[in-house]
Amino acid sequence: MIIGVPKEIHPGERRVAIVPSTIGQMKKLGYEVIIEKGA
Repeated sequence: MIIGVPKEIHPGERRVAIVPSTIGQMKKLGYEVIIEKGA
């Protein structure tokens, strides 16, 4: 499964839907994580 993390489109918004520690856990479970540049 591929999980994509897009950057926010609203001006001034800096949050994303995932934290770095979660990415590591997902990769260990076999998921592919793709993060949009600037997210």
